[in-house]
Amino acid sequence: MRIAEIFHSIQGEGSLLGVPSVFVRSSGCNLRCAWCDTPYASWHPEGDDWTLERILAAVDAYPARHVVVTGGEPMIAREIVALTRGLRARGLHITMETAGTVFEPVECDLMSISPKLANSTPTGEWAARHERLRIQQEVVRRLMTNYDYQVKFVIAQPDDMAEVRELLRDFEADAAKVILMAEGIDADVLRERGVWLAEICKREGFRFSPRLHVELWGNRRGT
Repeated sequence: MRIAEIFHSIQGEGSLLGVPSVFVRSSGCNLRCAWCDTPYASWHPEGDDWTLERILAAVDAYPARHVVVTGGEPMIAREIVALTRGLRARGLHITMETAGTVFEPVECDLMSISPKLANSTPTGEWAARHERLRIQQEVVRRLMTNYDYQVKFVIAQPDDMAEVRELLRDFEADAAKVILMAEGIDADVLRERGVWLAEICKREGFRFSPRLHVELWGNRRGT
C-alpha cells in the first residue's frame, strides 16, 4: 500500500475530537477537491509502497488505542481490507475517513463519511470527472447501514447549506450524526467562518467541529 505518512497526534475533527490517535494516511485519491488540504496524497501523490507488516509495526510503535485510516481516499487502496483486519486483531478502535464514493468491507468502528459538495469541484481537466464521482448516494447509504457513522460536510459559505439539506434528505441521515466544518487551512479564516457556521448549527441542530490540529499547529504535515 502506498503510504504518504504515519504519525501520532490528536483527532482534530468530528465526534472523537481530542482523542490521541495514530494516523495512517494512504496516498492516492479518485477525487481532486479544489480546496484539498493534503495535495501530497491526492493531486500530487507522494510516498512509498509499504508492506502491511511495516504499516502495522509503525502503528504498534505508538501508545494510542485509536487509529485513523485516511488519505487521499483509503477505500481505493488495494490492501485496505487486509490492513483493517490487522488493526482489528490488535484491538484498536478504527476510524475510516472516506468521501463515500467507494465501498469496501473494511473493519471499522466509526465510518467518517465526508461527501464532497459542489464547492469542491475544481476547474480544468479534473472538473468533469470530479463532478461525476463526488456524490455516490448508494455507496453512502450502504456505509451508513453497515457501520456506526458520522457525516462531515466542509462548508465554505452559507449558500452551501442548500446542497447539504438536499443530500441529507437523500441519505436519510441521522441529524445527530451530521457534523459541519468550515473550509480553510488558516486559523484566522477558520475562526471567521466558524462564527456564522456555529449559528447555523445552533439553528438547525447539526454538530459543529473545529479543525483543532490547524488551530494548534497550523496547516502542516504530521499533525
